[in-house]
Amino acid sequence: MILKDQLLIRNMNSNDFGLMVRWLNDLKVLEFYEESPLNLDKVIKKYGPRVEGKHYVKPCIVEHNNNPIGYIQYYEIQEAELKKYGYSENKNIFGIDQFIGETQLWGKGIGTSMILLILNYLSKNKSASRVVLEVKNNNTRAISCYEKCGFKRIKELNDDLNLMEWIQID
Repeated sequence: MILKDQLLIRNMNSNDFGLMVRWLNDLKVLEFYEESPLNLDKVIKKYGPRVEGKHYVKPCIVEHNNNPIGYIQYYEIQEAELKKYGYSENKNIFGIDQFIGETQLWGKGIGTSMILLILNYLSKNKSASRVVLEVKNNNTRAISCYEKCGFKRIKELNDDLNLMEWIQID
């Protein structure tokens, strides 16, 4: 789907469910990614419809040097979320969520590269005018990464969660 240098973002498939189980049971990952630990049945129930194209969320696996290292998903922001975030209407506003599941690769610039790749893809291929994400206040590494990619904090959603926004500049 998207390839640059040693980084590939590809559509997730059913062969990736085992990876998701491993990553979504890693306590370091779960400290920052809002998900409960999942077994294989729960992963299939949640991610299966997405993989099959029966859900609005598009799930992707991130590979570095041909090895799966993380997850990223994108989606057009739905009406309920638009209101929650304070937008009056959807003008090609997308959301993203992501994590690097191989924690030994944290802090090496891979997250920044994968975010820039997906922003470029959403801008060029989906005409995204804005991209938003939610981030925990204590996730300073991710916040720094997002700021490097052009995101700005725009709203506090609750005591420990902020909304960040990237705007396409023509």
